[in-house]
Amino acid sequence: MEQIDHLWGASPDTAEGVRLEILLTLVDAYEEAHHAIPPSDPVSAIEFMMEQRGLSRRDLEPFIGSRARVAEILNRKRALTLPMIRRLS
Repeated sequence: MEQIDHLWGASPDTAEGVRLEILLTLVDAYEEAHHAIPPSDPVSAIEFMMEQRGLSRRDLEPFIGSRARVAEILNRKRALTLPMIRRLS
C-alpha cells in the first residue's frame, strides 16, 4: 500500500505508471479473493436510498405503483419488475 501511495498519480505511459497498474491489479485480485463483497439485496438498496434521501413509502408510489404494491415489494412478497427498476433508477 505504501508503494501505491508513493506511485499514485504516475503517468500511465511511464515505468512508475505500469508498476502502479500492476500493484492495483494485485490488490484488487487479493480483495476479491479474501474480502469479496456480495451483491446487495434490491430491497435493502431501496431502503438505504430511502433513508439517505429522507423518502417515505408514499414517495415510491409513482415508481412502483399503489401503496399495496409498494408494501408487497418492501416486504419481499413480490419481486421488482424491469419497468419498476427502470423507473426507480
